[in-house]
Amino acid sequence: MTASPPPPGTLRQATRADALATEMPVGRTRGWWGMVFLIATEATVFALLLGSYFYLRFQSGRHWPPPGIEKPELTKAIIMTILLLPSSLPVVWAERGIRRGQPWRLRLGLSLTLIQGLLFLSVQASEYATNLKKFTITTDVYGSLFYATTGFHGFHVTIGLVMVAWLLAASLRGSFGARHHDRVTIVALYWHFVDIVWAFIFMSLYLSPRL
Repeated sequence: MTASPPPPGTLRQATRADALATEMPVGRTRGWWGMVFLIATEATVFALLLGSYFYLRFQSGRHWPPPGIEKPELTKAIIMTILLLPSSLPVVWAERGIRRGQPWRLRLGLSLTLIQGLLFLSVQASEYATNLKKFTITTDVYGSLFYATTGFHGFHVTIGLVMVAWLLAASLRGSFGARHHDRVTIVALYWHFVDIVWAFIFMSLYLSPRL
């Protein structure tokens, strides 16, 4: 018994450009894989920076930071951690919201993350203003690694905030929906990476000298 042919016009309707545009992508997109490879590359750079930090620390003997430099202040570092690490939660909430076709959740979540990231950078700028009176990037190897690592991370936070702001602007134009949110997922991956890296920086540069 042969199957009956589809009703006239069905194939034409299914292959229209607007119909094909609403199809969910199969597998991971090239943008997703591109972000994964970028994160892997950047993670390697941070691993080298932190590895160099610990190598030089253990080579320096018992005194770390070197004599003349106080141990890193924890108050501002803790505030930065409290601001940045939880900023992944609004991103997760926003991404899940747009997957369910709730653009208001996307906009609110991105706005919260944007605020937390800007506050993080403002506290970091305040910390730099204080530290630069005590040591600079050219003072010694400790200063070089401290500013290189935290500054490189601050640069990544800035790039992440630019992407979050772009997503927010696009969401206000109605660019995302339940079937079109791959760019949200890609930016979310990057932001989670930025948060995870800060956790390692906080433990390495701020907590470990006090242990």
